[in-house]
Amino acid sequence: MPGFDRYSHLLSKLGKHRTGKACLYIKRLSDVDLRVLETLVSASIESMKKRKVADGH
Repeated sequence: MPGFDRYSHLLSKLGKHRTGKACLYIKRLSDVDLRVLETLVSASIESMKKRKVADGH
């Protein structure tokens, strides 16, 4: 994953978390909005799939 810059709008709604270069840290699922987390994960998977196709893999 290239990072979280493009997901700042989702991260602002997520709840209590922190990020690393390409890692999302959550201590408790009860600290975050699970619908937003699901959207974030789905969006990042789609982004990685598109990147993989663009790279010819």
